Amino acid sequence: MACLPYPTFLHSPTQTSSTLALSSVGRVRIHPLSCPGSAVVVNDNDDDAASTTSGGASSSIKINAAYQEILAKTILQSQTPESDKESKQLRKKYMKQSVAMTSSFLSASLGLDVSIVDVEMVLSAKDVVDSDGCLACCFLDAGCAYIVIDTSNDDDGGLEKAVEAVDTARLPKERLILHFDSVNSLVESSCDEIDSRVATVSVAADGEDALARMDEWNTKGLKWTIQLTSSVGDDVVEKVAAISKACKENAGSITLVDPTAEQLGLSYANCVKTDRGDGLYTTVVSTRSGEALGLVYSSKESIVAALQSGRGVYYSRSRNGLWRKGDTSGHFQTLHRLDVDCDGDALRFTVTQRGDDIRAFCHLNTLTCWGEPRGLRHLEGTLQQRLKDAPVGSYTKRLFEDEILLRDKLVEEAQELSEADTKQHVAEELADVLYFAMVRAAKAGVSIDDAVEELDRRTRKVTRRQGDSKVERIKAGDKILGKKG
Repeated sequence: MACLPYPTFLHSPTQTSSTLALSSVGRVRIHPLSCPGSAVVVNDNDDDAASTTSGGASSSIKINAAYQEILAKTILQSQTPESDKESKQLRKKYMKQSVAMTSSFLSASLGLDVSIVDVEMVLSAKDVVDSDGCLACCFLDAGCAYIVIDTSNDDDGGLEKAVEAVDTARLPKERLILHFDSVNSLVESSCDEIDSRVATVSVAADGEDALARMDEWNTKGLKWTIQLTSSVGDDVVEKVAAISKACKENAGSITLVDPTAEQLGLSYANCVKTDRGDGLYTTVVSTRSGEALGLVYSSKESIVAALQSGRGVYYSRSRNGLWRKGDTSGHFQTLHRLDVDCDGDALRFTVTQRGDDIRAFCHLNTLTCWGEPRGLRHLEGTLQQRLKDAPVGSYTKRLFEDEILLRDKLVEEAQELSEADTKQHVAEELADVLYFAMVRAAKAGVSIDDAVEELDRRTRKVTRRQGDSKVERIKAGDKILGKKG
Protein backbone atom coordinates (compact mmCIF):
# COMPACT_ATOMS: atom_id res chain seq x y z
CA MET A 1 0.00 0.00 0.00
CA ALA A 2 1.11 3.57 -0.72
CA CYS A 3 2.50 5.75 2.08
CA LEU A 4 -0.18 8.45 2.36
CA PRO A 5 -0.56 11.67 4.36
CA TYR A 6 -3.28 12.41 6.89
CA PRO A 7 -4.00 15.39 9.18
CA THR A 8 -2.99 15.97 12.78
CA PHE A 9 -5.23 18.43 14.60
CA LEU A 10 -2.99 20.08 17.17
CA HIS A 11 -4.31 23.64 17.31
CA SER A 12 -6.76 23.80 14.40
CA PRO A 13 -10.46 23.13 15.07
CA THR A 14 -11.96 19.97 13.57
CA GLN A 15 -15.41 21.30 12.73
CA THR A 16 -14.94 24.43 10.65
CA SER A 17 -16.11 24.45 7.05
CA SER A 18 -12.48 24.30 5.87
CA THR A 19 -11.36 21.36 8.05
CA LEU A 20 -14.43 19.18 8.67
CA ALA A 21 -13.79 16.84 5.72
CA LEU A 22 -10.01 16.50 6.06
CA SER A 23 -10.39 13.30 8.06
CA SER A 24 -11.98 11.67 4.98
CA VAL A 25 -8.48 10.79 3.77
CA GLY A 26 -9.17 7.86 6.09
CA ARG A 27 -7.06 8.70 9.11
CA VAL A 28 -6.68 11.56 11.58
CA ARG A 29 -4.68 12.32 14.73
CA ILE A 30 -6.31 14.34 17.51
CA HIS A 31 -4.73 16.22 20.42
CA PRO A 32 -7.80 16.55 22.69
CA LEU A 33 -6.25 19.07 25.11
CA SER A 34 -5.22 21.59 22.47
CA CYS A 35 -7.46 20.90 19.47
CA PRO A 36 -10.63 23.02 19.62
CA GLY A 37 -13.91 21.89 18.12
CA SER A 38 -17.05 23.69 17.06
CA ALA A 39 -19.46 23.79 19.96
CA VAL A 40 -22.33 25.77 21.42
CA VAL A 41 -20.90 27.77 24.28
CA VAL A 42 -23.04 29.57 26.86
CA ASN A 43 -22.13 33.21 27.39
CA ASP A 44 -21.12 33.68 31.03
CA ASN A 45 -22.69 37.14 31.05
CA ASP A 46 -26.07 35.91 29.91
CA ASP A 47 -27.43 32.59 31.16
CA ASP A 48 -30.03 32.48 28.40
CA ALA A 49 -27.67 33.35 25.57
CA ALA A 50 -25.65 30.89 23.56
CA SER A 51 -23.23 31.38 20.72
CA THR A 52 -21.69 28.99 18.26
CA THR A 53 -17.93 29.06 17.93
CA SER A 54 -15.71 27.48 15.32
CA GLY A 55 -12.51 27.32 17.31
CA GLY A 56 -10.64 29.59 19.66
CA ALA A 57 -10.51 29.76 23.44
CA SER A 58 -14.17 29.13 24.27
CA SER A 59 -14.49 25.91 22.31
CA SER A 60 -11.07 24.76 23.51
CA ILE A 61 -12.25 25.17 27.09
CA LYS A 62 -15.39 23.18 26.33
CA ILE A 63 -13.40 20.41 24.63
CA ASN A 64 -10.96 20.28 27.54
CA ALA A 65 -13.82 20.11 30.02
CA ALA A 66 -15.34 17.18 28.14
CA TYR A 67 -12.01 15.37 28.13
CA GLN A 68 -11.50 16.00 31.85
CA GLU A 69 -14.96 14.58 32.59
CA ILE A 70 -14.07 11.42 30.67
CA LEU A 71 -10.76 11.16 32.52
CA ALA A 72 -12.48 11.59 35.90
CA LYS A 73 -15.00 8.86 35.08
CA THR A 74 -12.29 6.39 33.98
CA ILE A 75 -10.27 7.09 37.12
CA LEU A 76 -13.41 6.40 39.15
CA GLN A 77 -13.81 3.15 37.22
CA SER A 78 -10.20 2.14 37.91
CA GLN A 79 -10.58 2.84 41.64
CA THR A 80 -13.70 0.68 41.96
CA PRO A 81 -12.74 -2.82 43.12
CA GLU A 82 -14.26 -6.00 41.75
CA SER A 83 -14.43 -7.73 45.11
CA ASP A 84 -18.14 -8.58 44.96
CA LYS A 85 -21.10 -8.58 42.59
CA GLU A 86 -22.27 -5.09 43.55
CA SER A 87 -18.87 -3.50 43.00
CA LYS A 88 -18.45 -5.33 39.69
CA GLN A 89 -21.77 -3.91 38.52
CA LEU A 90 -20.74 -0.42 39.65
CA ARG A 91 -17.44 -0.66 37.77
CA LYS A 92 -19.30 -1.85 34.68
CA LYS A 93 -21.68 1.12 35.05
CA TYR A 94 -18.77 3.58 35.14
CA MET A 95 -17.24 1.89 32.09
CA LYS A 96 -20.46 2.22 30.08
CA GLN A 97 -20.85 5.86 31.13
CA SER A 98 -17.29 6.75 30.15
CA VAL A 99 -17.63 5.06 26.73
CA ALA A 100 -20.94 6.88 26.11
CA MET A 101 -19.33 10.21 27.07
CA THR A 102 -16.35 9.50 24.81
CA SER A 103 -18.56 8.51 21.87
CA SER A 104 -20.39 11.82 22.21
CA PHE A 105 -17.09 13.67 22.50
CA LEU A 106 -15.79 12.11 19.29
CA SER A 107 -18.95 12.58 17.22
CA ALA A 108 -20.60 15.72 18.61
CA SER A 109 -17.62 17.75 19.83
CA LEU A 110 -15.05 16.71 17.22
CA GLY A 111 -17.34 15.77 14.32
CA LEU A 112 -15.59 12.45 13.65
CA ASP A 113 -17.14 9.30 12.15
CA VAL A 114 -15.09 6.66 13.94
CA SER A 115 -16.86 3.82 12.11
CA ILE A 116 -15.05 4.66 8.86
CA VAL A 117 -12.13 6.93 9.77
CA ASP A 118 -9.11 5.61 11.68
CA VAL A 119 -8.82 8.01 14.61
CA GLU A 120 -5.54 8.29 16.53
CA MET A 121 -6.10 9.85 19.96
CA VAL A 122 -3.08 11.41 21.68
CA LEU A 123 -3.29 10.76 25.41
CA SER A 124 -1.12 11.89 28.28
CA ALA A 125 1.01 9.09 29.70
CA LYS A 126 0.16 10.34 33.18
CA ASP A 127 -3.58 10.17 32.46
CA VAL A 128 -3.28 6.61 31.16
CA VAL A 129 -1.36 5.54 34.25
CA ASP A 130 -3.64 7.41 36.67
CA SER A 131 -6.67 5.65 35.18
CA ASP A 132 -4.90 2.26 35.25
CA GLY A 133 -5.30 2.06 31.48
CA CYS A 134 -9.08 2.58 31.57
CA LEU A 135 -8.79 5.89 29.66
CA ALA A 136 -7.03 4.24 26.72
CA CYS A 137 -9.49 1.33 26.68
CA CYS A 138 -12.37 3.78 26.82
CA PHE A 139 -11.26 5.67 23.69
CA LEU A 140 -10.73 2.41 21.79
CA ASP A 141 -14.11 1.05 22.90
CA ALA A 142 -15.70 4.30 21.72
CA GLY A 143 -14.29 3.76 18.23
CA CYS A 144 -10.74 5.11 18.06
CA ALA A 145 -8.33 2.96 16.07
CA TYR A 146 -5.11 3.85 17.89
CA ILE A 147 -3.81 5.42 21.08
CA VAL A 148 -0.78 7.70 20.72
CA ILE A 149 1.38 8.26 23.80
CA ASP A 150 3.84 11.14 23.65
CA THR A 151 7.34 10.44 25.01
CA SER A 152 8.56 14.03 24.71
CA ASN A 153 6.74 15.63 27.65
CA ASP A 154 9.33 15.77 30.44
CA ASP A 155 6.69 17.06 32.85
CA ASP A 156 4.76 13.90 32.10
CA GLY A 157 7.70 11.62 32.79
CA GLY A 158 9.17 11.37 29.29
CA LEU A 159 9.93 8.00 27.71
CA GLU A 160 10.00 6.16 31.03
CA LYS A 161 6.46 7.28 31.89
CA ALA A 162 5.28 6.56 28.34
CA VAL A 163 6.57 2.99 28.55
CA GLU A 164 4.86 2.64 31.93
CA ALA A 165 1.63 3.87 30.32
CA VAL A 166 1.93 1.28 27.56
CA ASP A 167 2.46 -1.48 30.12
CA THR A 168 -0.42 -0.22 32.25
CA ALA A 169 -2.83 -0.05 29.32
CA ARG A 170 -2.43 -3.77 28.59
CA LEU A 171 -3.63 -3.31 25.02
CA PRO A 172 -2.71 -5.11 21.77
CA LYS A 173 0.54 -3.60 20.50
CA GLU A 174 -1.08 -3.04 17.08
CA ARG A 175 -3.35 -0.42 18.68
CA LEU A 176 -0.54 1.60 20.31
CA ILE A 177 1.79 4.30 18.94
CA LEU A 178 4.70 5.99 20.73
CA HIS A 179 5.50 9.51 19.54
CA PHE A 180 8.98 11.09 19.69
CA ASP A 181 9.62 14.81 19.26
CA SER A 182 12.72 14.41 17.07
CA VAL A 183 14.70 11.92 15.03
CA ASN A 184 17.58 12.10 17.53
CA SER A 185 15.32 11.10 20.41
CA LEU A 186 14.52 7.84 18.64
CA VAL A 187 17.80 6.23 19.61
CA GLU A 188 18.71 2.58 19.23
CA SER A 189 18.19 1.80 22.88
CA SER A 190 14.67 3.18 22.91
CA CYS A 191 13.75 1.19 19.78
CA ASP A 192 14.96 -1.98 21.44
CA GLU A 193 12.87 -1.12 24.48
CA ILE A 194 9.64 -0.41 22.65
CA ASP A 195 9.50 -2.85 19.73
CA SER A 196 8.00 -5.52 21.97
CA ARG A 197 5.40 -3.09 23.31
CA VAL A 198 4.08 -1.17 20.29
CA ALA A 199 3.80 -1.80 16.56
CA THR A 200 4.27 1.82 15.43
CA VAL A 201 6.54 4.71 16.34
CA SER A 202 5.85 8.31 15.37
CA VAL A 203 8.55 10.94 14.90
CA ALA A 204 8.34 14.70 14.45
CA ALA A 205 10.79 15.59 11.69
CA ASP A 206 11.32 17.79 8.68
CA GLY A 207 11.68 16.20 5.28
CA GLU A 208 15.48 16.06 5.22
CA ASP A 209 15.80 14.44 8.66
CA ALA A 210 13.24 11.82 7.75
CA LEU A 211 14.75 10.95 4.39
CA ALA A 212 18.24 10.69 5.88
CA ARG A 213 17.08 7.99 8.31
CA MET A 214 14.61 6.24 6.01
CA ASP A 215 16.83 3.28 5.12
CA GLU A 216 17.58 2.65 8.79
CA TRP A 217 13.92 2.81 9.78
CA ASN A 218 12.87 0.56 6.94
CA THR A 219 15.03 -2.23 8.39
CA LYS A 220 13.23 -2.06 11.75
CA GLY A 221 10.35 -4.36 12.51
CA LEU A 222 8.33 -1.31 13.60
CA LYS A 223 5.99 0.64 11.39
CA TRP A 224 6.52 4.37 11.56
CA THR A 225 4.76 7.68 11.07
CA ILE A 226 6.58 10.90 10.20
CA GLN A 227 4.88 14.01 11.57
CA LEU A 228 5.56 17.05 9.41
CA THR A 229 4.42 20.54 10.28
CA SER A 230 2.44 21.96 7.38
CA SER A 231 4.59 25.09 7.67
CA VAL A 232 7.91 23.36 6.90
CA GLY A 233 8.03 25.40 3.73
CA ASP A 234 6.32 25.96 0.43
CA ASP A 235 7.65 22.59 -0.73
CA VAL A 236 5.67 20.54 1.82
CA VAL A 237 3.84 18.77 -1.02
CA GLU A 238 7.13 17.76 -2.64
CA LYS A 239 8.57 16.60 0.69
CA VAL A 240 5.56 14.37 1.30
CA ALA A 241 5.93 12.87 -2.17
CA ALA A 242 9.65 12.22 -1.63
CA ILE A 243 9.06 10.50 1.73
CA SER A 244 6.23 8.43 0.27
CA LYS A 245 8.41 7.30 -2.62
CA ALA A 246 11.24 6.26 -0.28
CA CYS A 247 8.91 4.31 2.01
CA LYS A 248 8.78 0.53 1.85
CA GLU A 249 5.36 -0.86 0.98
CA ASN A 250 2.98 -0.80 3.94
CA ALA A 251 5.78 0.31 6.28
CA GLY A 252 4.83 3.83 7.19
CA SER A 253 2.71 6.94 6.85
CA ILE A 254 2.95 10.72 7.01
CA THR A 255 0.89 13.13 9.06
CA LEU A 256 0.69 16.88 8.50
CA VAL A 257 0.11 19.17 11.47
CA ASP A 258 -2.88 21.49 11.01
CA PRO A 259 -2.86 21.41 7.20
CA THR A 260 -5.17 23.22 4.83
CA ALA A 261 -7.36 21.23 2.45
CA GLU A 262 -5.11 22.31 -0.41
CA GLN A 263 -1.92 21.15 1.33
CA LEU A 264 -3.43 17.82 2.32
CA GLY A 265 -5.21 17.22 -0.99
CA LEU A 266 -2.20 18.00 -3.18
CA SER A 267 0.10 15.98 -0.90
CA TYR A 268 -2.30 13.03 -1.07
CA ALA A 269 -2.60 13.24 -4.86
CA ASN A 270 1.18 13.40 -5.27
CA CYS A 271 1.47 10.02 -3.52
CA VAL A 272 -0.84 8.36 -6.06
CA LYS A 273 0.51 7.07 -9.38
CA THR A 274 -1.06 7.51 -12.79
CA ASP A 275 0.05 6.39 -16.24
CA ARG A 276 -2.59 8.45 -18.03
CA GLY A 277 -1.39 11.18 -20.36
CA ASP A 278 -3.91 13.63 -18.91
CA GLY A 279 -2.69 12.99 -15.36
CA LEU A 280 -6.10 11.90 -14.10
CA TYR A 281 -6.67 9.17 -11.52
CA THR A 282 -9.08 6.31 -12.14
CA THR A 283 -11.66 6.46 -9.34
CA VAL A 284 -14.23 3.94 -8.14
CA VAL A 285 -17.19 5.39 -6.23
CA SER A 286 -18.71 3.01 -3.69
CA THR A 287 -21.21 2.79 -0.85
CA ARG A 288 -20.24 2.20 2.77
CA SER A 289 -20.91 -1.50 2.29
CA GLY A 290 -18.48 -1.64 -0.65
CA GLU A 291 -20.91 -1.66 -3.61
CA ALA A 292 -19.53 0.08 -6.66
CA LEU A 293 -21.76 2.95 -7.80
CA GLY A 294 -19.71 3.94 -10.81
CA LEU A 295 -16.33 4.63 -12.39
CA VAL A 296 -15.14 8.24 -12.67
CA TYR A 297 -11.90 10.22 -12.82
CA SER A 298 -10.23 12.53 -10.33
CA SER A 299 -7.69 15.30 -10.71
CA LYS A 300 -5.52 16.96 -8.08
CA GLU A 301 -7.92 19.89 -8.08
CA SER A 302 -10.99 17.67 -7.64
CA ILE A 303 -9.39 15.86 -4.69
CA VAL A 304 -8.76 19.21 -3.01
CA ALA A 305 -12.33 20.31 -3.76
CA ALA A 306 -13.71 17.08 -2.28
CA LEU A 307 -11.74 17.64 0.95
CA GLN A 308 -12.88 21.26 1.08
CA SER A 309 -16.56 20.43 0.69
CA GLY A 310 -16.98 16.93 2.13
CA ARG A 311 -18.80 15.90 -1.05
CA GLY A 312 -18.16 13.70 -4.03
CA VAL A 313 -16.27 15.97 -6.45
CA TYR A 314 -14.65 14.52 -9.57
CA TYR A 315 -13.19 15.60 -12.91
CA SER A 316 -15.45 15.65 -15.96
CA ARG A 317 -13.56 14.83 -19.15
CA SER A 318 -16.45 16.00 -21.30
CA ARG A 319 -16.67 19.37 -19.52
CA ASN A 320 -12.93 19.67 -18.94
CA GLY A 321 -13.49 20.78 -15.38
CA LEU A 322 -14.68 19.90 -11.90
CA TRP A 323 -17.83 17.81 -11.58
CA ARG A 324 -19.53 18.50 -8.28
CA LYS A 325 -21.91 15.56 -8.16
CA GLY A 326 -25.46 16.74 -7.50
CA ASP A 327 -25.13 20.42 -8.40
CA THR A 328 -27.37 19.85 -11.43
CA SER A 329 -29.30 16.68 -10.59
CA GLY A 330 -29.67 17.19 -6.84
CA HIS A 331 -28.21 13.71 -6.32
CA PHE A 332 -25.23 14.83 -4.28
CA GLN A 333 -22.95 12.63 -2.19
CA THR A 334 -21.63 12.81 1.35
CA LEU A 335 -17.94 11.90 1.26
CA HIS A 336 -16.81 9.51 4.02
CA ARG A 337 -13.40 8.24 2.98
CA LEU A 338 -10.72 8.16 0.28
CA ASP A 339 -8.60 5.06 -0.30
CA VAL A 340 -5.83 4.10 -2.71
CA ASP A 341 -5.61 0.57 -4.11
CA CYS A 342 -2.77 -1.90 -3.47
CA ASP A 343 -0.84 -0.75 -6.57
CA GLY A 344 -1.16 2.92 -5.64
CA ASP A 345 -2.69 3.92 -8.97
CA ALA A 346 -6.47 4.01 -8.38
CA LEU A 347 -8.72 5.83 -5.94
CA ARG A 348 -11.89 4.81 -4.17
CA PHE A 349 -14.39 7.35 -2.86
CA THR A 350 -16.68 5.89 -0.19
CA VAL A 351 -19.86 7.96 -0.13
CA THR A 352 -23.49 8.01 0.86
CA GLN A 353 -25.63 8.76 -2.18
CA ARG A 354 -28.25 11.43 -1.48
CA GLY A 355 -31.28 12.81 -3.28
CA ASP A 356 -34.64 14.28 -2.35
CA ASP A 357 -36.56 12.22 -4.90
CA ILE A 358 -34.40 9.14 -5.46
CA ARG A 359 -30.88 8.10 -4.52
CA ALA A 360 -29.25 7.77 -7.91
CA PHE A 361 -25.62 7.96 -8.94
CA CYS A 362 -26.29 7.11 -12.58
CA HIS A 363 -27.75 9.62 -15.06
CA LEU A 364 -30.36 6.94 -15.81
CA ASN A 365 -31.69 7.45 -12.25
CA THR A 366 -30.46 4.12 -10.91
CA LEU A 367 -28.34 3.79 -7.80
CA THR A 368 -25.43 2.30 -9.74
CA CYS A 369 -24.18 2.57 -13.30
CA TRP A 370 -24.67 -1.20 -13.68
CA GLY A 371 -28.45 -1.18 -13.61
CA GLU A 372 -30.79 -2.18 -10.83
CA PRO A 373 -29.26 -3.61 -7.65
CA ARG A 374 -29.61 -7.22 -6.60
CA GLY A 375 -29.73 -9.08 -3.31
CA LEU A 376 -30.05 -7.14 -0.07
CA ARG A 377 -29.84 -3.72 -1.74
CA HIS A 378 -32.72 -4.66 -4.07
CA LEU A 379 -34.74 -5.88 -1.09
CA GLU A 380 -34.01 -2.66 0.78
CA GLY A 381 -35.23 -0.56 -2.14
CA THR A 382 -38.39 -2.64 -2.47
CA LEU A 383 -39.19 -2.34 1.23
CA GLN A 384 -38.61 1.41 1.21
CA GLN A 385 -41.03 1.69 -1.71
CA ARG A 386 -43.61 -0.51 0.02
CA LEU A 387 -43.39 1.75 3.05
CA LYS A 388 -44.42 4.69 0.86
CA ASP A 389 -46.94 3.04 -1.44
CA ALA A 390 -47.72 -0.65 -0.89
CA PRO A 391 -50.16 -2.40 -3.25
CA VAL A 392 -53.44 -3.81 -1.93
CA GLY A 393 -52.95 -7.11 -0.14
CA SER A 394 -49.22 -6.56 0.42
CA TYR A 395 -47.87 -8.83 3.17
CA THR A 396 -45.04 -6.36 3.76
CA LYS A 397 -47.59 -3.60 4.41
CA ARG A 398 -49.33 -5.86 6.91
CA LEU A 399 -46.02 -6.33 8.73
CA PHE A 400 -45.42 -2.57 8.76
CA GLU A 401 -48.82 -2.01 10.35
CA ASP A 402 -48.87 -4.93 12.82
CA GLU A 403 -45.99 -4.64 15.28
CA ILE A 404 -46.97 -7.80 17.16
CA LEU A 405 -47.01 -9.87 13.98
CA LEU A 406 -43.60 -8.55 12.93
CA ARG A 407 -42.14 -9.27 16.37
CA ASP A 408 -43.56 -12.81 16.40
CA LYS A 409 -42.21 -13.56 12.92
CA LEU A 410 -38.74 -12.36 13.88
CA VAL A 411 -38.71 -14.68 16.90
CA GLU A 412 -40.17 -17.58 14.92
CA GLU A 413 -37.74 -17.32 12.01
CA ALA A 414 -34.74 -16.87 14.32
CA GLN A 415 -35.68 -20.12 16.07
CA GLU A 416 -36.04 -21.92 12.74
CA LEU A 417 -32.63 -20.64 11.67
CA SER A 418 -31.06 -21.92 14.89
CA GLU A 419 -32.52 -25.38 14.25
CA ALA A 420 -31.76 -25.66 10.53
CA ASP A 421 -29.49 -28.67 9.89
CA THR A 422 -28.39 -28.53 6.25
CA LYS A 423 -26.61 -25.89 4.19
CA GLN A 424 -29.67 -25.31 2.01
CA HIS A 425 -31.99 -25.15 5.01
CA VAL A 426 -29.73 -22.63 6.78
CA ALA A 427 -29.65 -20.47 3.64
CA GLU A 428 -33.44 -20.54 3.37
CA GLU A 429 -34.00 -19.66 7.02
CA LEU A 430 -31.32 -16.98 6.89
CA ALA A 431 -33.12 -15.40 3.93
CA ASP A 432 -36.33 -15.37 5.98
CA VAL A 433 -34.61 -13.75 8.96
CA LEU A 434 -33.02 -11.13 6.73
CA TYR A 435 -36.36 -10.28 5.15
CA PHE A 436 -38.17 -9.76 8.46
CA ALA A 437 -35.19 -7.97 9.99
CA MET A 438 -35.04 -5.57 7.06
CA VAL A 439 -38.78 -4.92 7.30
CA ARG A 440 -38.13 -3.87 10.89
CA ALA A 441 -35.18 -1.74 9.77
CA ALA A 442 -37.11 -0.06 6.93
CA LYS A 443 -39.95 0.80 9.30
CA ALA A 444 -37.42 2.45 11.66
CA GLY A 445 -35.64 4.30 8.82
CA VAL A 446 -32.49 2.19 9.22
CA SER A 447 -30.49 1.33 6.09
CA ILE A 448 -27.95 -1.36 5.24
CA ASP A 449 -25.25 1.28 5.47
CA ASP A 450 -26.42 2.19 8.98
CA ALA A 451 -25.93 -1.44 10.03
CA VAL A 452 -22.52 -1.57 8.33
CA GLU A 453 -21.55 1.59 10.23
CA GLU A 454 -22.47 -0.03 13.54
CA LEU A 455 -20.59 -3.24 12.69
CA ASP A 456 -17.48 -1.28 11.72
CA ARG A 457 -17.67 0.71 14.95
CA ARG A 458 -17.83 -2.48 17.02
CA THR A 459 -14.64 -3.86 15.47
CA ARG A 460 -12.71 -1.11 17.28
CA LYS A 461 -13.63 -2.34 20.75
CA VAL A 462 -11.07 -3.99 22.99
CA THR A 463 -13.42 -4.68 25.91
CA ARG A 464 -15.60 -7.70 25.17
CA ARG A 465 -18.72 -8.86 26.93
CA GLN A 466 -18.93 -12.40 28.24
CA GLY A 467 -21.74 -13.06 25.76
CA ASP A 468 -23.99 -15.34 27.77
CA SER A 469 -27.62 -15.64 26.74
CA LYS A 470 -30.12 -13.41 28.55
CA VAL A 471 -32.52 -15.52 30.57
CA GLU A 472 -35.32 -12.97 30.43
CA ARG A 473 -35.09 -12.79 26.62
CA ILE A 474 -35.15 -16.57 26.28
CA LYS A 475 -38.26 -16.73 28.47
CA ALA A 476 -39.94 -13.99 26.43
CA GLY A 477 -39.14 -15.85 23.20
CA ASP A 478 -40.44 -19.12 24.60
CA LYS A 479 -43.64 -17.38 25.59
CA ILE A 480 -44.16 -16.06 22.06
CA LEU A 481 -43.39 -19.42 20.48
CA GLY A 482 -45.58 -21.24 23.00
CA LYS A 483 -48.45 -18.92 22.20
CA LYS A 484 -48.04 -19.54 18.46
CA GLY A 485 -47.87 -23.30 19.03
